[in-house]
Amino acid sequence: MRTFLNKFLLIVRHVNVALLCLLFAVQVHAQSGLVQDPNAQIWLTKMAQAKQQLNYKVTFVMSRPGADPQPYLWRHAITEDGIEMEQLDQLNGPGKEVIRIGNTVSYFDSHRPPYSLQSSHISGPLPSILLTDPLSLMPAYEFVVVGKSRISGRVAQQIRMVSKDKTRFGYNLWLDQNIGLPLKISVVDLNGQKMEQIQVTELEVTPSPDPYFANYVVSATMPDVVQFAPQPKEKQNWKLDFVPIGMEQVKHSVRLLQNNGGKLEYMMLSDGLVDISVYLQRANGQVAESDIVARIGSDIYYSRTQGNVLVTVIGKIPANTANAIATSISAVQ
Repeated sequence: MRTFLNKFLLIVRHVNVALLCLLFAVQVHAQSGLVQDPNAQIWLTKMAQAKQQLNYKVTFVMSRPGADPQPYLWRHAITEDGIEMEQLDQLNGPGKEVIRIGNTVSYFDSHRPPYSLQSSHISGPLPSILLTDPLSLMPAYEFVVVGKSRISGRVAQQIRMVSKDKTRFGYNLWLDQNIGLPLKISVVDLNGQKMEQIQVTELEVTPSPDPYFANYVVSATMPDVVQFAPQPKEKQNWKLDFVPIGMEQVKHSVRLLQNNGGKLEYMMLSDGLVDISVYLQRANGQVAESDIVARIGSDIYYSRTQGNVLVTVIGKIPANTANAIATSISAVQ
């Protein structure tokens, strides 16, 4: 009987040790953000549906280092015909307003004539693809449910977003627990330090569209859509041997610089959320040999001479990523 009891206690001890090791491994794995959290996918889907299907009015403040906080008014509505409408109004300064009706976006700025573009989203401080199609970012980012907190008097679910290959900054999202709309969005560096932030100060969801759309947008005459002439396809002389995970080249152009400055070749890389601009031109004797690095908020300006080519990289990325891109260029054979 004693022998059986000793064996049983030994088994229990091994089981407890195994469970502790398993729990520790799971905790470490979760903290490292290496597992795509299925609960995060549920929350992201809820956010995208709320963003596109609800009628709401939101005020938020955009904060960047070295700049005054900028308040915005954001309205969204769905008409009886199912047409999606949106308005983004910058509240400080002379005024900048953007209105979207379906796939037409109109820009109103006191410094230039109004104009319209064909687009499914407004170009501004709100990260459109993150709010409307976040699951498309999963090849490049890990999403992990962190916990709950209180934002602007509402219970919020926090989602952490981490670059899989550590080549881009991370995001922290706080989503309204009941509605799913974002209450706060922070851009953080690789050490988790906040770089930029959108903070919602007021959120109102209504059963019908805001009267603003009926009284102004529907009856107003929107400016004509700008038509861009198709650009001729230019030969690509350079390529990048390093591209961050989930990114691809989406633009390429070549133009002649004034005063016999030679050709300037341009490439844009994007994962849908982050755009990286790369400029290449022949180096000359007046170009500095040392790297030039400057940062404004989360945007970096990185320039270096790589062989006989001056490479400039601009985007919301760490300096190491800009360096890796700049040093990876090679001539197209």
